[in-house]
Amino acid sequence: MYIVNENKPQHRMKKILYIDMDGVLVDTTSAINRLFRENPDLYQKYKHYPDRIPHLFEVGEPIDGAIRAVNLLYQTQKYDMFIATSAPWRNPNAANHKKRWIENYFGDMFYKRMFITHRKDLLMGDYLIDDRLKNGAGEFGGKLIRFGWDYEEQRWNEYPNWDSVLKVLI
Repeated sequence: MYIVNENKPQHRMKKILYIDMDGVLVDTTSAINRLFRENPDLYQKYKHYPDRIPHLFEVGEPIDGAIRAVNLLYQTQKYDMFIATSAPWRNPNAANHKKRWIENYFGDMFYKRMFITHRKDLLMGDYLIDDRLKNGAGEFGGKLIRFGWDYEEQRWNEYPNWDSVLKVLI
């Protein structure tokens, strides 16, 4: 039997915020294009499966405004923040490379706060910032903040940049 201690002060829990990486924090498309330009052999080998390019997930540049925005969100102390990203099944080092990217740009901010998943619909939380509906993002139980450029639909999502996201979350 569970007994609630009526005398114990109840603390309001922080909202849970998940942030995707590719297309949200990392400009993966530009990294792919750059790697193909610099190495034409990579293009021939990976043109149909660019997410299998070795080291792709540690060489991308941050999306404009991403680092600043994440730091501002962290400083508000309103959110329990996590990374929620997918790693290509056939790129065995992708998860480790994504972890290194996060450490390089955010230090220990996301230490043991990173989910590698193809089922974002199973995550429990209040917000998910993601550019796509794939990998369960479209069925996420909280509020999905559709970010940036939707390369599958070839259009801008509802929240085209980090300033528009900050207006909702801060």
